[in-house]
Amino acid sequence: MTTETIGTEAGDARITWHPAPRPRLVLAVSHGAGGGIEARDLQALARTLPWHGVSVALVEQPWRVAGRKVATAPKTLDIGWRGIWPAVSAPGLPVVSGGRSAGARVACRTATELGALAVLALSFPLHPPGRPERSRAAELLGTGVPTLVVQGGNDPFGRPEEFPEGTHELVGVPQGDHGLTVPKRAPLTQAEALAIVTDAVVEWTGSLG
Repeated sequence: MTTETIGTEAGDARITWHPAPRPRLVLAVSHGAGGGIEARDLQALARTLPWHGVSVALVEQPWRVAGRKVATAPKTLDIGWRGIWPAVSAPGLPVVSGGRSAGARVACRTATELGALAVLALSFPLHPPGRPERSRAAELLGTGVPTLVVQGGNDPFGRPEEFPEGTHELVGVPQGDHGLTVPKRAPLTQAEALAIVTDAVVEWTGSLG
């Protein structure tokens, strides 16, 4: 594992690399608006994917590196993501653009212009809680590349059955919330819920390229 700081027009971003022994892809994946790369799903992917030929670049947006508690505006998040792209492309491998929550929206919005191979959207915030009329489906449907959504079954930002038809693939985590956390009364453990995430992403990335 190595860490590098990348200067962007939005400030310094940070990339923590989890390299694959024999990489064929890079997954560049960022955090949401209320947390960082310590999110359990991001850490699980960083532990698992390198053994399946995918180097993982965990990206911290400039607002997070600067120690702020609130994410910047979507346009500024996009600027930060564009700024790290040369670094995640530097190994010369196809790059999957990914993120959780707000980071997923960034990945969707910028995929075509950056030349991403595909998009991984973890806990895509389809709408604000309780406001389904404020849909962000256009961002998801407009990626222009193969897209995998991994969504909690009880996510207040959009349950799997709320998602529109499209070319994207969708995997649900039963009873998972926006952080893909399952309650103690759930029929599966938290470890089993994370395994749904990692297994789905391993299978999907294996089908790319």
